[in-house]
Amino acid sequence: MTYLIIGASLKPESKSQILAAQAQQLFKAHGKEAKWLDLREVALPMCDGKSSYADPNLPPLAEAIAEATGILVATPIYNYDVNANIKNFLELTGKSWQEKTVGFICAAGGQGSYMSVMPFANSLMLDFRCLIIPRFVYATSEAFVEGTLVDETIKTRLAELVDRLVEVSEALSEKTV
Repeated sequence: MTYLIIGASLKPESKSQILAAQAQQLFKAHGKEAKWLDLREVALPMCDGKSSYADPNLPPLAEAIAEATGILVATPIYNYDVNANIKNFLELTGKSWQEKTVGFICAAGGQGSYMSVMPFANSLMLDFRCLIIPRFVYATSEAFVEGTLVDETIKTRLAELVDRLVEVSEALSEKTV
């Protein structure tokens, strides 16, 4: 079973990407393979509902999603929502998300946006029948010092999220075998 971490931020010193790296280490500690798809390294077209789907970069990305047992989306929160990059990525790879287990890791500027993933999560649930792990990780700038996650509560929540994603994904996988 493989897991996929999607780092949605395009910012070079991204805090959500720092959380994604920490999550990848937690998967390794479980003896699980976790591929990291860093969207800073992928040239994506803007979804236009037509010709963008022919982009040659999309088939391997959709395949990585389709092959994943469970997915963690690591995203910054901008203007009370996940960033536009992950929304565009979902529009481009939509059907490959079908019936995936998905968790969220968020980095935000303040505490007021902690429910920001809900519109994106609702889309995953309703359009693609994804199962959303309800324990999100939501970290503000205070959780980091010099590019390192230092907040013990956030570290614990991240470990709990990875544990739960593995537990639920594998239980569901066993039922479909």
